[in-house]
Amino acid sequence: MRKDWALYRIAMISTHTCPLATLGGKETGGMNVYVRDLSRELGRRGFLVDVFTRQQNPDLPQVSYRLGTNCRVIHLPAGPVKPYDKNLVFNHLPEFIEGILAFAQREQLSYHVLHSHYWLSGQVALALRERWGTPVMQMFHTLGHLKNMVAQRADEKESATRIRVETEIMAQADWLVAASPLEKDQMMQLYGADPAKIEVIPCGVDLNLFKPIPPDEARARLGMPADHQMVLFVGRIEPLKGIDTLLRAMALVTRDYPNWQERLCICIIGGDPSDSSEHVNEEMERLKRLRAELGIADLVVFMGAQDQDTLNVHYSAASMVVMPSHYESFGMVALEAMACGTPVIASKVGGLAFTVQDGVTGFLVPERDPEALAAKISLLLHDADLRQRLGDQAVQWAQRYSWPIVADQIVALYDRVATPVTLG
Repeated sequence: MRKDWALYRIAMISTHTCPLATLGGKETGGMNVYVRDLSRELGRRGFLVDVFTRQQNPDLPQVSYRLGTNCRVIHLPAGPVKPYDKNLVFNHLPEFIEGILAFAQREQLSYHVLHSHYWLSGQVALALRERWGTPVMQMFHTLGHLKNMVAQRADEKESATRIRVETEIMAQADWLVAASPLEKDQMMQLYGADPAKIEVIPCGVDLNLFKPIPPDEARARLGMPADHQMVLFVGRIEPLKGIDTLLRAMALVTRDYPNWQERLCICIIGGDPSDSSEHVNEEMERLKRLRAELGIADLVVFMGAQDQDTLNVHYSAASMVVMPSHYESFGMVALEAMACGTPVIASKVGGLAFTVQDGVTGFLVPERDPEALAAKISLLLHDADLRQRLGDQAVQWAQRYSWPIVADQIVALYDRVATPVTLG
């Protein structure tokens, strides 16, 4: 039951990454989509949503209305006005906090809830609560302890500062949102979080955007021959995503079925497709070297970051979407693909074990296991009827994650968290 207040004003805090940014870059992904789509859904319901994010582009206005009705994205200084290492953003949080306080004072604003995303934003929200008394509802999207558990190199590990701050946020936030029951357990076991203040609410998907397109039509829109098959990856180009496992699996697939070479492609959406060394990060270079070493350079296409509004065409054109991640708190790409009627093969890790239904909407395989992944890819490439059946079931499964359904759960939590204020 909604409390008897005319309107809620929500401060949505997304410090290090902007919901308006193009997806697939180093610091852009599922969290951007979550903040963007939740804010839009809340705005449609009459909530007043201010999304606070750090200024990265001097050409953008401080206040943007691109999210639609009742929503504003507010860009405030936090270090250099350019893309910046998110770990270094931590040193500029005081500037960001003062910017939010000044903005709210200038516009005479008060908020019912501080809804923060990621550990940096949680630190900001706790500081704002000290000044305003506004309750904090925190969602992490990824957990530092979990990333460290799967890291293979020292430079992949998260800082001690992040672990310390996450632990403090777990203890001090008014409510915590976990994307899956597993993430709730991880919060409790790794950080000592109080289970009584953790609410499990999954991520949502925009079913108006992500819906099936006839595969032939989708392939034609991408310039693909009708008889070609696409194996698709969508996500950031970083070791955590396990793209090397996908490439090794595809080398096994094409070794066993060399006749597929002429009618098969592996498309990697994410990162920067440029071959110029100053624009390609270390992981992209490593993957391109691996592609050549495996003899599949002609099959693997790095497409770079793509606009979110065109992804449904790629999903619908693909025979399958593969998520070979070492860790995912939820797996929004899997949900988007399933909503488009495309089966998903994913590592059985984190939230993917809940998002993908093994044998129903796709397949779950052990992480870092190219042989197991290759077997499932081959199975789907061979069996059009199986692809169709899994895809049809995936569409039905995705319906329960529509944003109106997920937002109902978020709003119910707002009703429990929020305190009445005088709105400006």
